[in-house]
Amino acid sequence: MPAARLSHSVARPLSAELDLAERRVVVFGGEPAALRYLARLGRTGAHITVVAPAVCPAIGAMAQAGRIRWHERAWQPEDLDDVWYAVACTPEHNEDIALAAEHKRVFCTRADTQGAADVRPDHPAQGVALIGAGPGDPDLITVRGRELLATADVVIVDRLAPLALLADLRPGAEIIDAAKLPYSRTMAQEHINEVMVDRALSGRFVVRLKGGDPYLFGCGFEEVSACAKAGVPVTVVPGVSSALAAPALAGIPVTHRGMAQEVTIVSGHVPTDHAASLVDWSALGRLRGTLVILMGVTHVAKSSELLIRAGRDAATPVVVVQDAATRFQRVLRSTLADLAQDCATHHVAPPAVFVVGPTAGLEAPQAPDAAEAPHTLVP
Repeated sequence: MPAARLSHSVARPLSAELDLAERRVVVFGGEPAALRYLARLGRTGAHITVVAPAVCPAIGAMAQAGRIRWHERAWQPEDLDDVWYAVACTPEHNEDIALAAEHKRVFCTRADTQGAADVRPDHPAQGVALIGAGPGDPDLITVRGRELLATADVVIVDRLAPLALLADLRPGAEIIDAAKLPYSRTMAQEHINEVMVDRALSGRFVVRLKGGDPYLFGCGFEEVSACAKAGVPVTVVPGVSSALAAPALAGIPVTHRGMAQEVTIVSGHVPTDHAASLVDWSALGRLRGTLVILMGVTHVAKSSELLIRAGRDAATPVVVVQDAATRFQRVLRSTLADLAQDCATHHVAPPAVFVVGPTAGLEAPQAPDAAEAPHTLVP
């Protein structure tokens, strides 16, 4: 049985507005408003540190993933030592931080002095826009989605939406972290609906920004229904789903002539033996086409076991794509029999997409002058 192979790939780098690559920057403050600055700084390749006694869940997730450092405490002047750039995004301390930065000759941006002007293009949008932002790369949002986002008064954002999009919001836009982290602190769906409707009824244009497509495991219809019940008009903007984008970015077609004529997309977030599970894993094991599993990391061992028991060959190829369409994208090649162990060995973590079936064994040929292939690890 072939050994699992893990490859790392780097997405096309974001355009940098500041020459801060490999340099230290610090952001003071952990509220959702800081996400705008973290998104912009994330484009630069800087080494980012957040200093705040507490942070919103989206920033916490960035720290947990190792993409930023978080000092869980109040700010102190020493935080500005050897720093190239600072952002003061904690209103009660911004003036003191700015004065300390000036004393240490560190360029500092104060969030409370930004965005005095509020200039935006005329737009017919009102109420709520439910926008699918795509699988990870901010450039994969639709043109319509980007246009509406640029005019938003309020943005309610999920962790899996490309946070880099927040860097280009108009001045004064309110950012609300929906905090829908798996198996962690959550903002109940009912509360999200209430906030969305409340802001819209106050006359503000609200964008509900989601990763992927809002109607594929995204609670989009629940949110549209809540708006309709409150009399709030909704514009739905579909997005590119990771269910199809992640395999494509890993070089895997979900259909292929003579090999796969069907694609089944399922959610794996509910335990396979739980009463709330609506997935017929036995039926999936009898299918011969491509199976795409979203949100399946936690229960990968049981789902793999059930698929094999129901008839899928243990040697069926599987590709796992983690953090698709981002510079952190990783691709793991395995088999159904070895999948759970390989995921544990290589520390596969959400968000990850599993592609199961014969097409997962295909590898796109490289042209002689193509870019260097991602580095491959063989355990």
